Amino acid sequence: MSRWYAGIDIGGTFTDAVLVEVGGDGLHSAKELTTHQDPARGALEALRGSMEQASIGAGEIERVVHATTLATNLILERRGARVAFVTPVGFGDLLAIGSDRRGDAARYDLLYEREPPPVPRSRTLEVRERLAADGSVVTPLDEAAARAALEALAAREPIDAVAICLLHAHASPVHERALAAIVRQVLPDAHVAESAEIWPEYREYERATTTVMAAYVGPEVARYVGRLERALRELGFAGSFQIMQSNGGLMSAATARQRPIHLVESGPAAGVIAAAHFGRAIGAPDVISFDMGGTTAKAGLVRGGEPGVTGDFRVGGSASAGARRVQTGLPVKIPVIDLAEVGAGGGSIASVDAGGALSVGPRSAGSEPGPACYGRGGELPTVTDADVVLGYLDPGFLLGGRMRIEPARSEAAIREHVARPLGLDVDAAAAGIHEIANASMASAIRIVTVERGVDPRELSMVAFGGAGPVHAVRVASEYEIPAVIVPPRPGVSSALGLLVSDATADELRTRILDGDAVQPAGLDAIFAGLESRARARLQKEGIDAGAIELQRSAELRFRFQAHTLPVPVPARRLTPADIERAAGAFRDAYAGLYGVRPADPVQWVGYRVRATGRLGRYELRPQPRHTRGEPRPAARRAHFAELGGYVDTPVYARDELAPGFRCEGPAIVEEPTSTCVIPPGHAATVDAFGSLVIRPRARGSGALHGEPGYGRA
Repeated sequence: MSRWYAGIDIGGTFTDAVLVEVGGDGLHSAKELTTHQDPARGALEALRGSMEQASIGAGEIERVVHATTLATNLILERRGARVAFVTPVGFGDLLAIGSDRRGDAARYDLLYEREPPPVPRSRTLEVRERLAADGSVVTPLDEAAARAALEALAAREPIDAVAICLLHAHASPVHERALAAIVRQVLPDAHVAESAEIWPEYREYERATTTVMAAYVGPEVARYVGRLERALRELGFAGSFQIMQSNGGLMSAATARQRPIHLVESGPAAGVIAAAHFGRAIGAPDVISFDMGGTTAKAGLVRGGEPGVTGDFRVGGSASAGARRVQTGLPVKIPVIDLAEVGAGGGSIASVDAGGALSVGPRSAGSEPGPACYGRGGELPTVTDADVVLGYLDPGFLLGGRMRIEPARSEAAIREHVARPLGLDVDAAAAGIHEIANASMASAIRIVTVERGVDPRELSMVAFGGAGPVHAVRVASEYEIPAVIVPPRPGVSSALGLLVSDATADELRTRILDGDAVQPAGLDAIFAGLESRARARLQKEGIDAGAIELQRSAELRFRFQAHTLPVPVPARRLTPADIERAAGAFRDAYAGLYGVRPADPVQWVGYRVRATGRLGRYELRPQPRHTRGEPRPAARRAHFAELGGYVDTPVYARDELAPGFRCEGPAIVEEPTSTCVIPPGHAATVDAFGSLVIRPRARGSGALHGEPGYGRA
C-alpha cells in the first residue's frame, strides 16, 4: 500500500493542502479561500480536494503536518485570552514600562500614544518572594497571600490564562512551580504559562513578555489544534498530526497545546524551509527566499542550505518582524526563522492619501471580501486587481478555472479610488500600483541582504506563493540578482515545505561564567542536562533515539558589554582547546559584525541545544525530458512599460514545459496555483527538476547572465 504525507498551510487569503506519495511520484494539491471564522473548515476542504485528486481516503495518510498564522493573528488583532500576570512585589509595572520604540511613520507623530500593555494593571498580581541570581531562596514564597490574591482576582473578573514570571526563575523554577500549583487549584480551567518552562533565560522583561504572549495565545491555540485534530480523526485519519514551529522544525499536536507561543510565524517558516530544500536539491545552497501570498510578502536568507534563525523577534507592533527591522511591539524570545515581512500581497489595498500620494498596503482585503475582481463584496483596488488590468492574470484561470474573476470590477475599483484622484487613466494607475508593490517588496530583500552585509548579486532568488512569480523578476532586478528560480507548484510551496522538515526541540539555560573560569567538565555538565531534556522531548513524540541529532551553541559576550553573539560548540566531550576556539570564533564574529576587535575578557552567558529528529520527507526529483514537440502558446495582451504599453504576449501552460525548454520575454507561464511573468530583457529555461530559471539577457547578445549555474557568472 502507498504511504502518503499531507501538508496544510493556512494563509491570510488562501489555505493550501498538498498530498505526496512517499517514495513515489504522486503529488496532488488543492487551494481554498481561508475561512477566517473557522480556519479548520477551509483546511479540511483543501485536504479533501487533494484526497479526491489522489483517489485515496484519510486512512491512507500516514502524517499530516500543519502551519498556521493563528497565533500571530491573535496578537496582531488583540483577540487573545484574558491574562493575569503574576510577578514579584515591586515588578507590577514591568509590562507598562516596557521597551517599546516608535516605528515607521509613528516616529514623527507628535500625538503618538503607546499601545496599552498586554495585561492591564488590574489583572497584575504582586507576590512576596525573592530568589538570588544563582537561584537560592532569599525570601520564601508567601503561598497563603498569593492564594488569597488570586482568589480575589478570580472573583472580580473572568480569567482565561495566567502568566507567571518571577525574578531569577531561570536559575530555579521552585517558586514558579509552587505558584502554578496554586493557580491550577483556584482556576482549574485556566491555561498556565511559567517562564521557567516557556523560555528560561535571563533578562526579566523579555522573559515576561514571552510568557505573557504564551498565555495570551494559549487557550485559543489549544482549542484550535484540538478541534482540527478531532476533525481529522472523524475524517478517518489515524496517523501522526504535527505542527510547524517558528524555528522551522516540527512538534506534535500535544506539544503545540503545551507550547503555543512556538506557533508564532509558523506559516512563514515553512516557506523558507521549502526554499532551502529546493536550493539544496538543484545545487544552489545560497538563496533568497521570496514568498508573496495574498496578504504579505516575506523574504528570508538561506546560506549553506540552512535558513537563518534569530532569537530577536517582536510581535504586536507595526508588523511581526525581526528586531533588526522595527523595534515595535513585544519581544518574544523564541527561535524564529529570520525573515522580513511587509504588508504587500495580492490582496493589499491601494489608496491615495490626502496629500495625493499613492500607497499599497499594509491593509489587505484578505479572503473576505477579497480583491474587487473576486466579486465577493470587495470594492477597494488591490495588487491583484492591478495585475488583472495589466493582463498578467487570466480572468478564467484562477485556481485552474474553479474561481472566475471579473476584470470589470478591477477596472471600476482602480478608476474610482486611484485613477480619478490622481488624474490618470486606469492602465497608468494599475501600473503604478504594481510598481509600488514591487518597491515595497524590494525593501524586504534589502533587509535580509544589504542591511546584513550580504551582496544579493551573489545569490539566486527562489520565488513562490500564489503571487510571488508574478512580481519576482521585477523585484530581483532591483538588486541585480542573477537568477530567479520558480519551483514546481509555487503556489503551494509553503505546504510542501512542511513535508521536508524535521522534528526539533530546543533547550537552553543561562549561567554567566568568566572565560578564565570556564572548565570543560562544567560545560559538559550543562550541555548534558540540556541534551537529556531535548532528547526526552523528541522521544516522547515517538522519535527513535537513533534518529536524533544534537547541536550545541553558546552565547558569549565581552565582560563589560550587555549583548551576546552565538558560536557553535562541538557536541562531544569538550577540551580546553574547544573552549579557546569558541572564544576565538566569538571574537571573529564580533569583528566581522562591528569592525573592531576589543581585547576585553570574554564571558560565557547562555547555553543552547537543538535536538533534531529526522523524519521521512518529500524529495524533489529530476524530471524526464518530453519527446513531444515544442509547446504552442496562447496569447493575450499584457502591459510592459519598456515596450510602450500593451503587447501581444505568449502564454504557456506550465505542465507542457519539459526540462530544456527555453523562451524569451515577454512571456507568461500559467499553472493552477500561480502565474509567472517573464519581462522583456529576460529569458526562462526549465531545469532538470522542472523549475523555471529566469535570467537577464546580456546586453547585445542572446546569452544569459549566470549560465549554467544559479549564482553570479
